[in-house]
This record gives sequence, structure tokens and C-alpha cells, in this order.
Amino acid sequence: MTTLLLLASALAMDSFAAGLSQGAAARPRPGMREALYVGVAFGAAQTLMPLLGWMLSLAFAETIRAVDHWIAFALLAFIGGRMVHAGLSAGTELSAKDAPPARGWTLLALAIATSIDAAAAGVTLPLLEQPALFACAVIGAVTLVLSAAAVLAGAITGTMAGRRAEIAGGIVLFGIGSKILIEHLFFGG
Repeated sequence: MTTLLLLASALAMDSFAAGLSQGAAARPRPGMREALYVGVAFGAAQTLMPLLGWMLSLAFAETIRAVDHWIAFALLAFIGGRMVHAGLSAGTELSAKDAPPARGWTLLALAIATSIDAAAAGVTLPLLEQPALFACAVIGAVTLVLSAAAVLAGAITGTMAGRRAEIAGGIVLFGIGSKILIEHLFFGG
């Protein structure tokens, strides 16, 4: 369960960073209703995308069983590296005029964009030793809570914390990938 919570938290970091940006950009300051609106959108996308990735992995289960730990490591290392790179890249901070509060189709696109990583991570769900639907629900719930909290905190912390959260999330994903690889290679996981 600890690995699942770490994975859920790491996958939620893109949504957390986006939520901080939304909170920082919103004028007047966003309230609980706006925070929940964003949180539900991000949480729903983060619930569905790993489920999609998991279902695709089931279709090819026999083919990838011998190398699933390498695939998990490669995917999580790539996703984590991309998150760290994005967090370290110059010019990723948004001003209030560049990032108006998202609604409707814009929020849907933002929710899907921040959950693409979760689809790739869905391939790793069988390695977590939790039922896939439960794992997807946990990922979505953690994302909802963290995203809503980020919107509320965004006006206070600004977008700089969003970059740090994205870097931390990337490092955690790389660590989870490494753990999966080490367990399978050395401990018969």
C-alpha cells in the first residue's frame, strides 16, 4: 500500500503543479468550490488514464511478462526524468495574465495533459500487488485532494512551489521504478 500511495502522490505532482498555477492565477482568490472543481477534473482524469494503460497491458500480457520489470523501470524513469527536466527548465513559471483560471474544455485538456503519465504508469499496476481498480481509485483520490489543496494554496505559494513539486514527483517516480527493477532482478519479485 505504501508503494501505491507513493505512486499516486508522484503521479499527482503534475496536477498539483497545475493546481498551484490555477490558484496563483485566479483573481479573486479561489474558494473551496473552485478548488473542488479543478480537483475533481484532475482526479477523474488520473483515475481513468492508469486504467486505460492497465487494460492495454492486459492485451499484451503474455508478450511482456518476461520484461515487465524493465518496462516499468523504463517508463517510470522516463516519466520521472521528464518531470524533473520540466521542473528545472527555465521559463516554466507562469504569470497571472498567462494562466487564467481554467474552466470547461480548457480544464478538460489540462486534466488530460497532466494525466498522460498516469496512462504509462498504468502498465505497472499489476506489479503493485493491489487490485487495479482499487489502485486507480487511490490514484484519482490522491490527485483530487492534492489538486484541490494546491488551488487553495496557489495564491499564497505561487508557481515556484509547483516546479519544486514536479521535481519531487519525478524523483519519486524514478525511485519507484528502481525499486521494482531491483526487486525483480535480485529478489525474484
